[in-house]
Amino acid sequence: MSDFERLSDLVALARRVAADEIMPRFQQVASSRKHDGSLFTEADMASQAALQRELPKIVNCPVLGEEMSVAEQKALWADHEDGLWIVDPIDGTTNFVHGLPHFSVSIALFRKGRPVLGVVYVPALDECFSAAAGYGAWMNGRTLPLRQEVPKSLCEAVAAVEPKYLGGRLPARVVSVAPFSSLRNYGSSTIDWCWLAAGRTDLMLHGSQKLWDYAAGVLILLESGGQIASIHHDNYWQDHIWQRSVVAARCPSLFKPWLEWVKNNR
Repeated sequence: MSDFERLSDLVALARRVAADEIMPRFQQVASSRKHDGSLFTEADMASQAALQRELPKIVNCPVLGEEMSVAEQKALWADHEDGLWIVDPIDGTTNFVHGLPHFSVSIALFRKGRPVLGVVYVPALDECFSAAAGYGAWMNGRTLPLRQEVPKSLCEAVAAVEPKYLGGRLPARVVSVAPFSSLRNYGSSTIDWCWLAAGRTDLMLHGSQKLWDYAAGVLILLESGGQIASIHHDNYWQDHIWQRSVVAARCPSLFKPWLEWVKNNR
């Protein structure tokens, strides 16, 4: 069975885990803080446990999840180049805890350091984004991008930006002299990738994403026709695996001037 043929099983699993483990706990579960100060809940742990149990039945590979120790994560990454599941059991936990609908479950299959399958399911909106390397990207079966109209220039574009992790001059510049029309921040990196792929936003900028933040989303964007770099590397994949920055656009006509602006203002 090809990776593409497995995609439907992966979509079904993401929907099932959200229905069984995440949504019954939405707005009804207490939260705690991890050592890095980020929130996690019983729902995060239940979702990850379900994914660890079920994903090897689709492709028999280990599962690397956000709610593991750093040592476990790095060991899995180093030892399983031939096949590794990367999951974020709930991306946007802060939104989840506060009753905001912008959270998702994210699943990706990696081989040789690149994603070959990706699924991001946003249960509160019942939107499932998926992609298979070389085959394309979809949302609930509809080919991405959903919105075909492209801004004529950067000054008409909508950007998803997370200023918190941008270094140098960028945090100040992006809110004072940015070249785009409007800025958005939804609190979920996985959703940012997918909404860019769908054409709901036009640009993206983030200073430091973890592996599970971009694992599925980057494939979904690339398969929809988007383009990517990092803040310090034209080749996105040369950036740090565990703290990878991203400069992205939904189409080539916006990507080149956007990347140039970021380089000139960092």
